[in-house]
Amino acid sequence: MTQKIQAELGSINISEDVIALVCGVAAMECYGLVGMAPRNVQEGISELLRRDNFERGVDVQFHEDSISVTLYIVVQYGVKISEVARNVQERVKYAIEEQLGLQVQGIGVRVQGVRVTDVKRK
Repeated sequence: MTQKIQAELGSINISEDVIALVCGVAAMECYGLVGMAPRNVQEGISELLRRDNFERGVDVQFHEDSISVTLYIVVQYGVKISEVARNVQERVKYAIEEQLGLQVQGIGVRVQGVRVTDVKRK
């Protein structure tokens, strides 16, 4: 599916995969985010998605003149999950509006897991 924008010189179609990639890259810039997770549980929560598979961790819903996005993320152990989620929402909304020129109706964040990094013992 695509989002269609009517401009002076013609129409612009933005693919769902492009929107998902912009969202995934913007989200990965946030502190405390370890990676993107698959949307459905059958694919396994423990699997972190690489950059070329970000669209599997982003669900894009099209509305008449706007879009809604749900991101499935894995956060780092020890960070405040609500702050990471809020930062992801703000950064993704900004990226969509500035880079793609689309209106955002809502950004949902679903934390699929917490990744514990190696802790050095004394």
